[in-house]
Amino acid sequence: MKSNAQWDRAVVRAIRDLTPTVRLFELAPGNGTAAWTPGSHIDVTVDIDGAPDTRSYSLVGEPGPAVYRIAVKRAEHSRGGSAWMWRLTVGAEVRIASPENHFELGHDSPDYLLVAGGIGITPLISMAHALAARNRKLRMVYAARQRNELAFADELGQLLGDRLQTFVDEAGEKIDLSAEFARLDPHAEAYICGPLGLLEAARQAWSKAGRAAHRLRYETFGASGHFPTEAFWVKVPRHNVEIRVGAEETLLDALTRAGVPVLSDCRRGECGLCVLDVADVRGTIDHRDVFFSTHEHASGHRLCTCVSRVVGGGLVLDSAYRGDTATL
Repeated sequence: MKSNAQWDRAVVRAIRDLTPTVRLFELAPGNGTAAWTPGSHIDVTVDIDGAPDTRSYSLVGEPGPAVYRIAVKRAEHSRGGSAWMWRLTVGAEVRIASPENHFELGHDSPDYLLVAGGIGITPLISMAHALAARNRKLRMVYAARQRNELAFADELGQLLGDRLQTFVDEAGEKIDLSAEFARLDPHAEAYICGPLGLLEAARQAWSKAGRAAHRLRYETFGASGHFPTEAFWVKVPRHNVEIRVGAEETLLDALTRAGVPVLSDCRRGECGLCVLDVADVRGTIDHRDVFFSTHEHASGHRLCTCVSRVVGGGLVLDSAYRGDTATL
């Protein structure tokens, strides 16, 4: 999954608010071309407290000849990336990476289900367009906390008609994943993007239905968890390190800042490259990854440092690094 993306400059061509918390950006790349496939994303360099950082955004809609469309949700408890994006104005210049796709749409299924939660709708829009254009059997279910947060609902309604069903939390509506899976062809594929709870529920319901694991495909947006985000402490005895992980930073970033070598790639809790062993925990680990199984989360022996956190205390980690300067 290691990135081979090429970086380029892009100009913000247009900005439009889709909901009170979701803003659409059109970016014109400097090389003049914007080729990509459904499920793709681009990385954008943002400025967090004066230091460069990277955020990933799914590409929205149908591939265009010379523009990328991304939708950015203004996150109340974000680490600053969405706030920086929302300060951009038309004509601003940003640094972007060429598109990559870790959420590929298959082409040989007799039946497709697209499941979206909140801003997780973004990678599924291009899939809906592609499948509708090929006249494939398709259904989409789309949930949001409030009705005015159903970004793209009008566009998708025009495209899919009664093949789209929306659900609103404040109205007491909830997707019945077991029922949705039961109505699918035995060889159907389901594509899901949304908060961690939705992904975990989907994995459990899919497995309980006896369906093949490889036909359930999902992507995270790497920030949601089971508990509110808070600061916690971390000790790494092998490196004689004791640090505080702030609520606004990831464990991976804090370890890197402290000089603890940790490999990483996706930064969304999907690839498992940044996993470290847990020697002890005081509090509760909030596993926010989709790399480990539910059983592995319950054991608490390892965690993905790019997304997972602790509430009510901290933990002791054992780095796999065995350099000459490491201490026991």
